[in-house]
Amino acid sequence: MSPINFDINPEISIIVCTYNRAHYLNKGIDSVLNQTFTNWELVIVDDGSSDQTFAVVNPYLEKYNNIRYLKHKNKKQCYAKNAGIQASFGKYLTFLDSDDAYKPNHLESRLQYMKAHPEIDLIEGWFFSEDNILVADYYQSDKLINLKKCVLGPTFFGKRKVFFELQGFKHMIYGEDTDLWARAEKIFKTEKLKEPETYIYTRAETSVSKNFTNDSTQNLSSSM
Repeated sequence: MSPINFDINPEISIIVCTYNRAHYLNKGIDSVLNQTFTNWELVIVDDGSSDQTFAVVNPYLEKYNNIRYLKHKNKKQCYAKNAGIQASFGKYLTFLDSDDAYKPNHLESRLQYMKAHPEIDLIEGWFFSEDNILVADYYQSDKLINLKKCVLGPTFFGKRKVFFELQGFKHMIYGEDTDLWARAEKIFKTEKLKEPETYIYTRAETSVSKNFTNDSTQNLSSSM
């Protein structure tokens, strides 16, 4: 995996991958614009949406030169994440699911932590959610566990080298975040944060985790 060359030097690249979630996007994009830390770029990767995604994004593109938009045919989220990584220019890379949002100090708090602990390469941050969410366990797909016990990829915040040396995310239907974290732990210094809860998680009806969990719940019920 190699980066695209372009004359821009943001401190942080935020990668948003989206597919037919036009009605959620404003919330996430606006939360980035409201960050206390401002030296960032936002890379929106459209995984072949057929809704009004571009119509929602275009006004931001016309107004802000640090927001970019990429679109390709639908190839699922791992491909989209890797496309965003390759298109990024930041010293640090992080993510935002297209139905989620940041609290205003999210980027600042993550960057401060990394600067205070220069030996750390990748962190996974705690998140805020109004719901008690259960998802399928990556290691035992017939078991449901609390989402806060899982690796949540959108909260990754890491040095650029981590994602390129790991060759990005492996192409998987589910669990690509846990897989990347496991690979990172073997060769990089990683850290799980307990707070602050500055990432706001929303479980959209069309999310992969929701659909996968619904399938797992049905399987559990049918086996009882």
